[in-house]
Amino acid sequence: MSKTDGANGQSKPRLAVFKFASCDGCQLSLLDAEDYLLAVAGAVEIAYFVEARRQTLPGPYDVALVEGSISNEEQAEQIQEIRRQSSFLIAIGACATAGGIQALRNWQDVDDYINIVYANPSYIDTLATSTPISDHVAVDFELRGCPINKYQLLDVVTSLLIGRQPRVPTYSVCVECKRRGTTCIMVAQGVPCLGPVTQAGCDAICPAYNRGCYGCYGPMEAPNGAALAQQLESMGSSPDQIVRLFRGFNGYAEPFKATSDEYEEMGR
Repeated sequence: MSKTDGANGQSKPRLAVFKFASCDGCQLSLLDAEDYLLAVAGAVEIAYFVEARRQTLPGPYDVALVEGSISNEEQAEQIQEIRRQSSFLIAIGACATAGGIQALRNWQDVDDYINIVYANPSYIDTLATSTPISDHVAVDFELRGCPINKYQLLDVVTSLLIGRQPRVPTYSVCVECKRRGTTCIMVAQGVPCLGPVTQAGCDAICPAYNRGCYGCYGPMEAPNGAALAQQLESMGSSPDQIVRLFRGFNGYAEPFKATSDEYEEMGR
């Protein structure tokens, strides 16, 4: 690994943060870590992070955090170069790990959207699909969320620095509801909720305020989307409503995509 000499003569791992098609929310989550970030910043050399500092340093980098999905040819070429320059590449957020909300266009003709949204569609140069980082290069770790949990991100970066496995949960949001004492809103109130198939990480915020889980953290480990969809049907949800529920921030993640595709076909 490459290292940069610090003020005390000790070498520091070089950290880079890159952004592709996204809202910047995951980078802002990192900046929002404030005092915790300062502790991490003292242990690494932040070589590239245009959201936070003007100075940029060329690779190679020890750790690259990548936000956003790949939506045009230029980005597809850039991520290849970032991969070559990085020892560890971590995809952060729903856009980088599942294509994000912009991946909804993958089910349609992208030209239909361009013609509606832009006054001069001829200026737009884009791929037909918006896809996660892992569709283009090897990814060493994926951190879910829309946006990511800043404490989970700091734990991942710290884990790399000290050489231990990151502690990111693989269980469902339902576990978080139980822990905070939230009554199941799907059972008690009949509210459609993706909590049973969504990975934990948000502390079950939405169910705590009587709103169904939107699936911001993507599919949990071994989710049973078919069983949840059948339960939603028994509660009165139509195939179209089930499709829309699964096609949110992580709709292009394969387990959610498979369920929504099945119910879209049923609704035709």
